[in-house]
Amino acid sequence: MKINLRHSIALVGLWLFLVVVSLLSRYYIPIDETRYVTVAWNMWLRGDFLVPYLNDYPYAHKPPLLFWLTHIGWAVFGVNDWWPRLVPSFFALASLFFTMRIANLLWPERDRLSRMSSIILFGSLLWMVFLTATMFDMLLAFFTLLGMFGLLTAWRGASLKGWLIVCIAIGLGLLAKGPTIFLQILPAAVLAPLWAKHSNLNWRNWYGSMLCAAVAGSLIALAWAIPAGILGGEAYRHEIFWGQTAGRVVNSFAHQRPVWWYCALMPVMLFPWLFWGGVWQGFSKLRSSLNDTAVRFCMAWAFPVFLASSFVSGKQVHYLLPLFPAFALLIARGLDDIEIIPGRMARLGVALPLMLTAIVLISPHQLPASVFPVEWSLHVPALFLIMLLFFGICLLVLKGLSMERQVWIIASGSLSMVLILHVALMQASGLSYDIRPISAKIKALQDAGIPLANNGKYHGQYQFAGRLLHSIDEISFNQLADWFDAHPGGRVIFYSGTDSDKLLGHADFVQPYRNGTVGIYSREALLPPHDARDIQHPL
Repeated sequence: MKINLRHSIALVGLWLFLVVVSLLSRYYIPIDETRYVTVAWNMWLRGDFLVPYLNDYPYAHKPPLLFWLTHIGWAVFGVNDWWPRLVPSFFALASLFFTMRIANLLWPERDRLSRMSSIILFGSLLWMVFLTATMFDMLLAFFTLLGMFGLLTAWRGASLKGWLIVCIAIGLGLLAKGPTIFLQILPAAVLAPLWAKHSNLNWRNWYGSMLCAAVAGSLIALAWAIPAGILGGEAYRHEIFWGQTAGRVVNSFAHQRPVWWYCALMPVMLFPWLFWGGVWQGFSKLRSSLNDTAVRFCMAWAFPVFLASSFVSGKQVHYLLPLFPAFALLIARGLDDIEIIPGRMARLGVALPLMLTAIVLISPHQLPASVFPVEWSLHVPALFLIMLLFFGICLLVLKGLSMERQVWIIASGSLSMVLILHVALMQASGLSYDIRPISAKIKALQDAGIPLANNGKYHGQYQFAGRLLHSIDEISFNQLADWFDAHPGGRVIFYSGTDSDKLLGHADFVQPYRNGTVGIYSREALLPPHDARDIQHPL
């Protein structure tokens, strides 16, 4: 693989800049990030690195690889806030270089294409937003890339090495996010006769090797799942062997979100690339390249998974992250085929959103509050607005830009947009997504020996933020009286919502929480006196 040192340094520099800004501007966002870091914290406290736990119960919704990697960092650096957020970002960075490696395998004579594919991937809005999120999707994206690299290695003749890589990718992908790794890798392997139809491959050996790699990869995951299922108990065993496989398939076609949902959001997820006229010129060139094995490989990688994901009801935007490298490769191939470099007018669709955003944020008071949320716009650093305006102007006025430089400038403008999201929105949200104050209060109450319960479903969001050493009871409103009877002097964590009209007094502590508030309440604030309880609030 040919490595361009300047390109690599620039890519790592932008990645590092985004990571640092993200670490300094926001904390773990409830409920997903706080839940996952809490699972790692609970395993750490218990000294149990086999069965994930959440609030004293085995946690079967996700496999353990992210938690294990968190533990490795804590073992080296001590328990800290920053390491769990760095783990996915390292996989995101490695994915950029793996995308370049795959591009070199597909188009060895096109060095520029491999560089552009990595910039396009990094510069995609959704990729940058989730680059530092403590979630599982960046790990899945990396192991998907590893699996694709294995398929290409096997296709190019190194069969044993290639299928061994596929085996490892499947095994670690299963430990990263479960059986979805099969959906990410196997369609491209199954469709190999379509994208490699001119190859002298023995298809019986190909499909036999694919089956062996899938089985061997499953055995890697079973080496954890079997002992974990034994120790975790019958309910946990049922969940990891049924609920995370066939159970999810059975429950995934309820059509909670429409089939077209991903298509409608794709321009935003892939912003700014689908707003650039050059990309559409490149797509028109791809139509004449459909006989190219590399193009067909990328299409066999992306489109079957995209189609299947569209029909599955459980949709989240980050579920598509493993497909983004394939999209980046296709976009880069189209751009590389354009004979006449797109000019300023082709960049208008990207420049205008950047410049208009900067202009509006510079003087937000010129618009009615009902039209534009002035509060959060006041938190946008002037430097980021200048960057947005600068990149927008560059796209409109600069002439003679090479294709690669245009890609760099567009990606940098997109980076400025994401920085605004990180800094301005998190600053404006205040304590709504920063649960450290209430977590510290809960920690102080626990240290004083005061029992605590959570009204409604408890997702473990306060455990790691407060470094809590004990779990919190999970109760419903109708169980309050019995819980207080069993825990005199206890406190209940209560959220604004459907039961808010039943509050009788003030909270000991209250703060904003997501779209409402959360507080810590005594018995007197939640229930009537004992002698009137059965009359006023029959239970």
